[in-house]
Amino acid sequence: MHKGSCLCGAIRFEVTGPLRPPDACHCSRCRKQSGHFWASTDVSRAALTIHGADRLTWFRSSEKVRRGFCSTCGSVLFWDPLPKDTIAIAMGAFDAPTETRLAMHIHVADKGDYYELGDGVPQNPH
Repeated sequence: MHKGSCLCGAIRFEVTGPLRPPDACHCSRCRKQSGHFWASTDVSRAALTIHGADRLTWFRSSEKVRRGFCSTCGSVLFWDPLPKDTIAIAMGAFDAPTETRLAMHIHVADKGDYYELGDGVPQNPH
């Protein structure tokens, strides 16, 4: 089981089973949401338990996606592609260790001009 929380601890979550290798999204929406780029892992909805869901606020960022954050501290925790059976969880919200490594950078054609990617991880322009 993997556990994590928002910055203030009002929202805590648990994921049963191993985490999938995360990806890092460099699209403009994820950069604006996170302040840099968004690194997350996709998990089955059935594997996720959220405690403090009354503090979770959802922002519908597009017709197909909503993003969940703590209404107290503002920590961005979830990227929810409606109506799929999976939900993405921010890697930075997990308590260590996660026992996984970044698998891919996505939407690198839209990445910020203020940084370079030199970690050797595969890059997808879209």
